[in-house]
Amino acid sequence: MDAEQELREFQREYLDFLDDEADQGVYQEKVREMIRGNSHRLTVNINDLRHKNAKRAAKLLNESHLEILAFQRALREFVLTVDDTYGKQFEEFNVGFEGSFGGKHVTPRTLSARYLGNLVCCEGIVTKCSLVRPKVVKSVHYCPATRKTIERKYSDLTSLEPFPTAAVYPTRDEDGNPLETEYGLSVYRDHQTLSIQEMPEKAPAGQLPRSVEIILDDDLVDLCKPGDRVQVVGTYRCLPSKRQGYTAGTFRTILIACNVIVLSKEVAPLFSAKDVAKIKRFSRSSRHDPFELLAQSLAPSIHGHHFIKRAVLCMLLGGVEKILENGTRLRGDINVLLIGDPSTAKSQMLRYVLHTAPRAVTTTGRGSSGVGLTAAVTMDQETNERRLEAGAMVLADRGVVCIDEFDKMSDMDRTAIHEVMEQGRVTIAKAGIHAKLNARCSVLAAANPVYGRYDEYKNPMDNIGMQDSLLSRFDLIFVVLDEMDPDHDRRVSEHVLRMHRYRNPGEQDGEALPMGGG
Repeated sequence: MDAEQELREFQREYLDFLDDEADQGVYQEKVREMIRGNSHRLTVNINDLRHKNAKRAAKLLNESHLEILAFQRALREFVLTVDDTYGKQFEEFNVGFEGSFGGKHVTPRTLSARYLGNLVCCEGIVTKCSLVRPKVVKSVHYCPATRKTIERKYSDLTSLEPFPTAAVYPTRDEDGNPLETEYGLSVYRDHQTLSIQEMPEKAPAGQLPRSVEIILDDDLVDLCKPGDRVQVVGTYRCLPSKRQGYTAGTFRTILIACNVIVLSKEVAPLFSAKDVAKIKRFSRSSRHDPFELLAQSLAPSIHGHHFIKRAVLCMLLGGVEKILENGTRLRGDINVLLIGDPSTAKSQMLRYVLHTAPRAVTTTGRGSSGVGLTAAVTMDQETNERRLEAGAMVLADRGVVCIDEFDKMSDMDRTAIHEVMEQGRVTIAKAGIHAKLNARCSVLAAANPVYGRYDEYKNPMDNIGMQDSLLSRFDLIFVVLDEMDPDHDRRVSEHVLRMHRYRNPGEQDGEALPMGGG
């Protein structure tokens, strides 16, 4: 069986899947909805295909290039039977996929060479986003001498066509007559590249986060912006890189997207029925105040600091965000500043929040710049075009940002986070890019006073040494003192010794205590 005949056989099987009038008519209705919405992309749930034709679903995941081509042709044929005039409006109809991908559900870290040519679902956070550019699909040229028009189609390595064409416009016909390009009759397609990185909370400690490049075409462009958490379904493919006439042994890999699903920023906790029963019993308990008990359970390895623990608990639970009818946003994020002497467990409190909060990003004062915290406009090395790159606070949208050594930041970098702390967004107006990115995060900052230790003979403003405009954005400011009191020191040392004395067998030294542990 030759390749074209095999493709027609696949096409017939996909047409049977779409033409489900005898069954429930789900996809027939979806195609009609697509026509009503003037769209040319149909989203297919791969579970439905697996249920109806398991062989095709397995082949689609493993040899996606040929299968998607057959599916798109089947969709075009089906649209022509439903609405003939609508089917002739578009050159091709696209298919997007959703559903459960099993072993093909990957992150940028687990995306390896064995997935090349497969249909995968990659999950991550958008860090870079290029500008939307038009890409030529078909050009029309008119020859004034012969009064003929010439059409020419273009395809590159990201399209489903097997042979890429040259991207140069023809200027003369076969006889050498000059040609005029008819831009109005030519067909162009939107084109955009993204870079998605693995989620900060899922990246292994001590390793650089991995990222993968995504190619978006047509109606998929501008569906997401830097800082969004997305699932991208597409074909994983490698592009040969030619340098000085020879092909190098390493290849550049990309993911050609056919569907982009933007995930919710809200973290939904998964509670079992037993958990819910325990929570209800705990809330009705008359012996304990739930708030006090939760505050005491927070960072049990740290002695004292009762008010700070209550404040951190309030910050983790968050306030109530209000958006008024006139569009004004009143933030529900609580910002906390801990300032005081060294060795008073400020950094340990930050580390506990980092490991407890479902979405938290940590950074230090000297190790981060203003654009690193908010957003930066960078130059793409390959295409030399400017693209937007999200910073730490945009990545921690709907989460917590822990900033240690806050006093070591320069004033210019500190002013960059003013807008984030009050408005909950980052506004960029640089290099011709104007954008607003959401950064609705709580800030937990730890800092030392101006003189290293807190000078009790000077007023708090002289000790803190920060601008009033920045301090007004912190809802709670705690001054933590290392008091020279023998009784207090004895209690702290007893707490530390007691904590290290009662260790579970087999527990590693220096390991963080579990939440609620004594």
